[in-house]
Amino acid sequence: MGEVQFLMNNARMKILRLPQFLDDARLLSTQNASVIPFSIRRVFIICDVQADTLRGKHAHKKTKQAMFCIQGSVHVRLSDGKKKRVYRLTDPRRGIFIDRLVWSEMYNFSSDAILMVFASDYYKEGDYIRDYKNFLKLIK
Repeated sequence: MGEVQFLMNNARMKILRLPQFLDDARLLSTQNASVIPFSIRRVFIICDVQADTLRGKHAHKKTKQAMFCIQGSVHVRLSDGKKKRVYRLTDPRRGIFIDRLVWSEMYNFSSDAILMVFASDYYKEGDYIRDYKNFLKLIK
């Protein structure tokens, strides 16, 4: 499967593609590190997002994430502190790998959007950087 990789100041962000199997339904699957480049410790889903909501607004010190919009669409804005890039997720086969120390924001959720996120670690509040100015200071 083709993979596009973007390098932004040592922070890796990749477009991920899940294998698809078609018969009388569509099956999307991954196992081991065949698509997601880390061991999965946590999975969560974001859905029923109210209009004009900005989600995320943080970076992680250690945790890596992979996100897939499994229904509907969402925009994802990523920043390494120098460059910003926006992705629109609309295809459940296509997702984004977000390395540690990358600021992320999700917005413009369609009314039916379901965003599935895989994380490399369990939830730990101390791993979050929730202030963009502090994020910029930390990465310098």
